[in-house]
Amino acid sequence: MLKGVPSIISPELMHVLMSMGHGDEIVIADGNFPAATLAQRLVVLPGHGVPPILEAVMKFFPLDTYADDHAVVMSVVPGDDTVPVIWDEYRRLLREAEGREIKLTEIERTKFYERARKAFAVVATSESALYANLILKKGVVV
Repeated sequence: MLKGVPSIISPELMHVLMSMGHGDEIVIADGNFPAATLAQRLVVLPGHGVPPILEAVMKFFPLDTYADDHAVVMSVVPGDDTVPVIWDEYRRLLREAEGREIKLTEIERTKFYERARKAFAVVATSESALYANLILKKGVVV
């Protein structure tokens, strides 16, 4: 254990965060996401939802300020009447961590999977909310 590191951050997740460079992306995935199928590197955090993991990660993770799409969510599939209310929680947590409003960029489902396949790592959670997947692009520490 280390001082100041949230217990939800496993050694594997900390290693991934420390290994990522500017422009690398990480997916924090809900429980329905095909994480093991798509991940180049898989971190499994069973029993946790996306918001507490996002809050903990953002203590260490700078968002890429040179990219407009540094926080990406999967668009609701046409014809699906789901309203992803969890996105409001993401906006709040990102705003608190970054000290400014962070726009969530929506991309179509298959495009999200393609991008996730190229991500540095995927964090598999037990999140049950629909459309709760999030891609973050790493920036630099200044």
